[in-house]
Amino acid sequence: MKNTRVAVAIAVVAVTSLSACSDSSGDKKDGEAQAINRLEIIAPAAPGSGWDQASRATQEALRSAKLAKSPEVKNVPGASGTVALAQVAPQKGKEDLWIASGLAMMSGIISNGTNVTLDNLTPLARLMGEYEVIVTPKDSPYKSVEDLFKAIKDNPKSVSIAGGSAGSADHIYVGLLAKYYGVDPAEVNYVPYSGGGEATTAILGGKVQAGVSGLSEFSAQVIEGNLKGLYVSSLEPVEGVKFAETALDVSPTLEFQNWRSMMAPAGLDDATKDKYVDALKTMHGSANWKAALKKHAWNDNFIAGDEFATWLKEENTRVKEVLDQLGLSKK
Repeated sequence: MKNTRVAVAIAVVAVTSLSACSDSSGDKKDGEAQAINRLEIIAPAAPGSGWDQASRATQEALRSAKLAKSPEVKNVPGASGTVALAQVAPQKGKEDLWIASGLAMMSGIISNGTNVTLDNLTPLARLMGEYEVIVTPKDSPYKSVEDLFKAIKDNPKSVSIAGGSAGSADHIYVGLLAKYYGVDPAEVNYVPYSGGGEATTAILGGKVQAGVSGLSEFSAQVIEGNLKGLYVSSLEPVEGVKFAETALDVSPTLEFQNWRSMMAPAGLDDATKDKYVDALKTMHGSANWKAALKKHAWNDNFIAGDEFATWLKEENTRVKEVLDQLGLSKK
């Protein structure tokens, strides 16, 4: 069936590709990497977003391991991260400037048809993977993700879903679920927000009927009982966070992981690039980073340097194919 083909395609993008080349046995011990004097990390989304959390976790882990002397995070939200990309990409050769990137930015480039792409950056490392979740207000009548999409199919305008920017990983996954339940993705009333904090406010305030985002953005509200965890895109239950269903309960082909990474401007000399990659490898082995992975329920899918660069090109091809199938591609 067409739905199954689409589900298999997106699963290859988001799951199989994450597990490939994930050996991090070359990580160095703390203190072996050369310290970075001053580092600015651009989080291409609003505070509270997945990119913001990844950027600040990186900031703290680098600082605590003395890998960067004064790392700072700057939020530049908008258009699936492509607003920030457009600011960083022209700064060719600029040192001590990183930008968080990932599936959302890659898909945003393709769906928005931007002039700058990830080819205008230097790949440093893929940091982690994260499952997508569907949540609703705690008093929502929907008891399953099937209930939610049945309501959308019956009356698309009656159900709005808050998520990240148009073309983001959130948007892709809603499109995948829509296809699975026989709903035209274009019929879904998807409301984009620049960060998880804004989306959470919209859900709690009753402005939308559901929300989609990375697990870390909604987990605290689900644990506290402010939001109902309807669905998580993992094959197993998530420790400490209750969801009504997992992907395994619906279909194993719906397993899905978003991913996030660190990039730098293009045009860096080899010594500078190696210094940054070594810092991230050392950070990955630090106690602080391991604690961040556990805190946010991130999956440890770390790869770095040339290995990450090779994977990135393969991932871009797969994401383009899926967005073409979902009718979201402009490039």
